[in-house]
Amino acid sequence: MTGFHQAGADASGRALGSYYARHIALASGRAFVWDGSEAPRPAWSALGDVVQAAASQHAWYLLRVQGDLLRSADAGEAAPRLRMRGVASFAAGQSGWFAIDAAAALWYAATAGVTADAAPVRVASDVSAACIGDSADYYINRAGELFVKGLAHRGQYGDGKLTATPHFVATAGNAVAVRAHTGHALHLKRDGSVHGTGGNRYGPLSSHGLGDKADRWGTLFEGAVAIATGSRHSLAVRADGSLWAWGEGFEIAPKKIFDGVAEVAAGDTATLALTRDGQLWQWERGGLPRRLRLA
Repeated sequence: MTGFHQAGADASGRALGSYYARHIALASGRAFVWDGSEAPRPAWSALGDVVQAAASQHAWYLLRVQGDLLRSADAGEAAPRLRMRGVASFAAGQSGWFAIDAAAALWYAATAGVTADAAPVRVASDVSAACIGDSADYYINRAGELFVKGLAHRGQYGDGKLTATPHFVATAGNAVAVRAHTGHALHLKRDGSVHGTGGNRYGPLSSHGLGDKADRWGTLFEGAVAIATGSRHSLAVRADGSLWAWGEGFEIAPKKIFDGVAEVAAGDTATLALTRDGQLWQWERGGLPRRLRLA
């Protein structure tokens, strides 16, 4: 199967980002931000060449077309802080950020604790995708091997471990994308199957370990080209543009909720979808979609 959406941030692609109640979207290289169900507002007016965006607990991240990764604690800033040059894609989350450079090397910088805002350190080579979760971080190399490091108490490693390791360990194969938010994680395989592990009190892993947790990867969905996770729900997009959701606010079994979708992102209660015709939509829990205007 071809046409997978490769490394994004916390979403299926590069134009959307969501972290709990903080959201960001790109339109014609400009960034728009909003909280909860507010209306999106333009940010960083001096920038018009942003190609990827993400949100974390205390900051916004922007990747410019020339490969400059920027970090801003305030959407009203005209000039966010430069954090790294030569970046091809990145991921951001609670603990810090990952950057994949043009040579496919993976770099990590912490944004909390004694190493906050230190220079990024090289983590791995030949990397194609990466994800920063709330409890565990993941990356995929060009061979499709999925690696994880972080908390394991909810089964986040997917290989039966329930204790953390001090280094990244391989946990799955044939992967092309990985997403994690709170206590659960998803990865997408080359055959289009979606696999999940971790906490499952609210159904983000469908029936796999429902009511507690799954400590091993299990198949949740078939025929996907892109995935995204919220704190308590999960999303998948098929090649035909159909959007499928499961978890809190939705049903336990994956159910189609929209058509014509190009990218998706998920936060705490929110689901965001950018359609192929350029429209942006938002759901709260499993409610009806509301169109958002970027102007």
